[in-house]
Amino acid sequence: MANPVSRAAQLILEALQSGRPLVYIHSSEEHRVARLLEEVSRTAPAAAPLPVWTWTLTEGLRQNGEAAAGTEDPRRALDCIVAGAGPGIFHLKDFHEPLRQSAEVRRRLRDVYESCLDRGRFVAISSPVRAIPEEIERSILFLDLRPPDMVELRDFIRDEARAMTANGAPADADLDQVARALQGLTLDETRYALRRALAAGQTLGPAALPALLEEKRLLVNRSGVIEYIYTGTSLDEVGGLETLKKWLIERRKLFDMRDSLSSEIVPKGLLMMGIPGCGKSLCVKAIASAFQLPLYRIDMIEIFSGRHGRPEGVFVQACRMLEDMAPAVLWFDEIEMGLTSAESGNEQGRIFAFFLTWMQEKTRGLFVAATANRIDLLPAEMIRKGRFDEVFFVDLPLPGEMIEIFRIHLARRGVDTTGFQFEEMVKFTAGWTGAEIEQCVVSALTRARLEDRAVTQHDLITIAAKQVPLSRTMKEQINHIRGWAFERAIRASPQGR
Repeated sequence: MANPVSRAAQLILEALQSGRPLVYIHSSEEHRVARLLEEVSRTAPAAAPLPVWTWTLTEGLRQNGEAAAGTEDPRRALDCIVAGAGPGIFHLKDFHEPLRQSAEVRRRLRDVYESCLDRGRFVAISSPVRAIPEEIERSILFLDLRPPDMVELRDFIRDEARAMTANGAPADADLDQVARALQGLTLDETRYALRRALAAGQTLGPAALPALLEEKRLLVNRSGVIEYIYTGTSLDEVGGLETLKKWLIERRKLFDMRDSLSSEIVPKGLLMMGIPGCGKSLCVKAIASAFQLPLYRIDMIEIFSGRHGRPEGVFVQACRMLEDMAPAVLWFDEIEMGLTSAESGNEQGRIFAFFLTWMQEKTRGLFVAATANRIDLLPAEMIRKGRFDEVFFVDLPLPGEMIEIFRIHLARRGVDTTGFQFEEMVKFTAGWTGAEIEQCVVSALTRARLEDRAVTQHDLITIAAKQVPLSRTMKEQINHIRGWAFERAIRASPQGR
């Protein structure tokens, strides 16, 4: 059985098979482009592998270490290509500068097009800059090289492991796990991540994942608008919300089978709206853990800051980048503050219009988890069926859920709850949010530590009696939120009020 071909290699191979003599590959990864061209030269339909020539402004045309004299000059390099007889692939690195500066070079490249047509000779220009002169725009095929896919990553990691370790390549299962963890990185970034893991004394397998993910976190966070969020939160650490949990467990099964299902039933994401402090953000982290996927958050404040370029372009680029990192969970926190109706006509409205289309057409391996507090600001287009799979309303916890939340926060802090009467505590915390319960536990624990003793139920009740909950100070707003969500969302808890 033939080895699978990567997405990038297939694109380049199809360009060559179509007979196109000129290809412009938009990428900053010169070594990767060279690797792909070498691969394509061996798989192209020809009697023998095509020779690959490489041109740079400093070294001219070279093939197998041999240089063509005087070809450092761009015009003479093109003359050499035209004068050649046999088939071959010519990789011109950073050739956008000569094209931009010289009308003579642009004219000669058009001659190259005529000379190489239907002769098995192909010119591939690689550059991190998209700069195609108008004169040759219709004669050249533009390829935007996306980050490597699983096939390309597996091959690269296998080769690197053989070169860097005495044990050779890891087993296929470990290889898949490592490649999946590094999706979205360039090959150079992948190489440094592998070296980081090996420097920490790890073998390339499950034990190396923390080091690999830490390197990925540093690389992803440098964008300034995308944040990699480490999460160890499980669904068991979320108190209550059983309806939401059941829905997630069912959708996780479908998400795992996404490659064998039609795109209509592959989960796209969910929107959680409701009262602040009731666990929406915690649920997002639990979703990533339950789906066993990395979690990324788009920072809309940074996008609209203007520090990274025009917000519209930065947002589109961030969404495309995250598609390259799929499978993953993408978190939009307080989505109503960053995305408003397209009817506004401004840049924020155009971003919203793109987001609506993107939600329906994005790659099936990206699950979007959005949270909202000011739900009255959400446009109708956002919450209609087809954008998100479901819209959940997260209300104040029910009495049974409050007991579960108390138990979770006390157990997380190592408190022995033997003898605690949680039903009694609920009487003092009626109408509290989960965040307020957590803060009550923290305050009680702080008081006990200052007095060098164990925390007691009396500490919790004493602090609870002095605290005014959000449901009392913002009663009108909470009632408004509940009224708005009554017929627009499914309650995350199994029973209403």
